Amino acid sequence: MSKIIEILRLKYDAKLSHQKIALAVGLSKGAIAKYVSIAAAVGVKSWPLPDGVDEQALERRLFPSTGKPPSRYIEPDWFVVHQELKRKGVTLLRLWAEHEERVGEHAHRYTQFSQRYRAWKLRQKRSMRQHHRAGEKVFIDHCGPTMPVIDRRTGELRQAQIFVAVLGASSYTYAEATWTQGLEDWIGSNTRMLEFFGGVPELLIPDNLRSASTKACRYEPQVNETYLEFARHYATAVLPTRPRKPKDKAKCSYYLLF
Repeated sequence: MSKIIEILRLKYDAKLSHQKIALAVGLSKGAIAKYVSIAAAVGVKSWPLPDGVDEQALERRLFPSTGKPPSRYIEPDWFVVHQELKRKGVTLLRLWAEHEERVGEHAHRYTQFSQRYRAWKLRQKRSMRQHHRAGEKVFIDHCGPTMPVIDRRTGELRQAQIFVAVLGASSYTYAEATWTQGLEDWIGSNTRMLEFFGGVPELLIPDNLRSASTKACRYEPQVNETYLEFARHYATAVLPTRPRKPKDKAKCSYYLLF
């Protein structure tokens, strides 16, 4: 409303053109013409504003309430409807019948019910849901923050890297500190990880650090040759996460927050 008042002042007091008013208030010429026209339609055609017309009163004049009565229909919880449809044997018609039984005449007819559900579904953000089988995947990464460690031999304060590995199905987690993210420490951490888990998963899914992947690519990543030899030795495979796809390593990302 303060901008509209400024538009009216520049229009009727400063006598500026719509083009100059638009430049002054940062709106388009079309918006200026629209507000001037609305004000003129309710009798505001001069400056200063009429007595007793402050910002709130002007807003009520320019944009009166439509007085539209509230809808008599009760909207169901569409998320609950969506979740129920995933169950075996559940149909939209059945859910509508249950909703109608609960709210009676305040329920939409079935056609409106189904149309509103589909419109709600189209507005939802799509997201890939990962399903994990036991022993299938382990997600591997280094935490972003390092941890200060005092070398007890020298008293020197050094920053340690935190290696984290999380099994997909159980979220069973292994973590350890190493001095670097270099290849030697990386292979050592992976070896100790497998010893800790007491087995080898089908897939090793590391983030795109240089010790694991020499070329990050969404479709054809190139695995570090030494890491590839490590995977061959343990009869497993390496599948690096896609670049800039944090949900590919969501299991690790949860632990990186702490």
